[in-house]
Amino acid sequence: MNPSLELTDVTLVHPDGDGTVTALDEVTLRVDPGELVVVTGPSGSGKSSLLAVAGLLQRPGSGAVRIDGTDTAALSPRERATVRRERIGFVFQQSNLVPSLDAVDQLLLAAHLAGHRPARQRERAAALLAQVGLGPASRRRPHQLSGGQRQRVAIARALMNSPQLLLVDEPTSALDAQRSVAVAELLAEVTREHGVATVLVTHDEHLVRYADRHLAMTDGRLGELAALA
Repeated sequence: MNPSLELTDVTLVHPDGDGTVTALDEVTLRVDPGELVVVTGPSGSGKSSLLAVAGLLQRPGSGAVRIDGTDTAALSPRERATVRRERIGFVFQQSNLVPSLDAVDQLLLAAHLAGHRPARQRERAAALLAQVGLGPASRRRPHQLSGGQRQRVAIARALMNSPQLLLVDEPTSALDAQRSVAVAELLAEVTREHGVATVLVTHDEHLVRYADRHLAMTDGRLGELAALA
């Protein structure tokens, strides 16, 4: 079985005034289906750059990025966009929901953008919202939902197109401790039940206990801290 995500010796350098800064320094990472990897590290350590490269939002200066066995180096911008839509789900710090759409329509919009007919996707949208505990709230708009509920909609939306890879950026930064735990438990659950490979970057060390592996970013370098049961 191919890993859902495989980075090999990935380096990313940004201009910085008269010089440069190395955001990623020969990073190697493999994440298998059904595996939750949590990456911690201080601001500026390279966590966001890691997600940008893994999500094909940025090309590395060197190294290889493979998504579900596909080497992405030679892909055109259009092909990279297709891989993002069809194989990668994103969950950001803010839920980024469309204010005018209810929870079901948030998911149907994601399906439409991936080329699916929304009329044929309603059952899947309803099932995903039920799985994340929002069945009764599926017709509510974002302003009618709590912060934790909005993040649950965002997670369901990220799963709508059956991605192989789920990239999660600080999903609990705007939530209190109780809601943070609930979101972390949900991410661990959907990772296993959907067989998706999940990379979660966070400042919150409490989320580490939900991971299969805990990695740390320091000055653009990625290292494994512990093997978790």
